[in-house]
Amino acid sequence: MATKLHGALKRELRVGGKPYMLTVTTDGFRIVPKGRRKGRELAWKDIVSGEAALAVALNASLATPMQPAASARRRRGADGGARRPRGPNRSR
Repeated sequence: MATKLHGALKRELRVGGKPYMLTVTTDGFRIVPKGRRKGRELAWKDIVSGEAALAVALNASLATPMQPAASARRRRGADGGARRPRGPNRSR
């Protein structure tokens, strides 16, 4: 018989060699880089309804950098649109 979850369950784990904190609650789970406050949170109802898969696909599509159109590359020239030097009074 399984044990019911009443409170938060926290565990440390490594993903890609980096430490994360996983918190499992009755509402869902949250994974945060260790020492940080913000991370990813997912509700159990979203996983069960299938909305989590849609959210993952949307986040993945937004995370990939967009390539400039071929016409924009031609306009900038072969050097890729080198920056003009800044004046002496302008900081970066």
